[in-house]
Amino acid sequence: MTLKQCKKEEKMDKEFQKKFKFEGSINVLTQMMVNPAATEKRGGAKNLPLRRGEILDVIQFTNQEQILCRNSQRRYGYVPRAVMLPL
Repeated sequence: MTLKQCKKEEKMDKEFQKKFKFEGSINVLTQMMVNPAATEKRGGAKNLPLRRGEILDVIQFTNQEQILCRNSQRRYGYVPRAVMLPL
């Protein structure tokens, strides 16, 4: 990984922490897959865009309805638990 990529990822992580009021280090708890039968959704203000079969990193289990996740493009957002499957 180049220095430029490291700085870009660092900046994205700081923006995430500010936007979601997340304190502490960002640790991946597990990985989950978006249900292949789920409908694809566009992302919103704090929601992550969903693609069928996509594997997401789980950052935090926030409540009974949502999970805070990161996708392969290092974008962060909430995902409904109903569309997530364990790997």
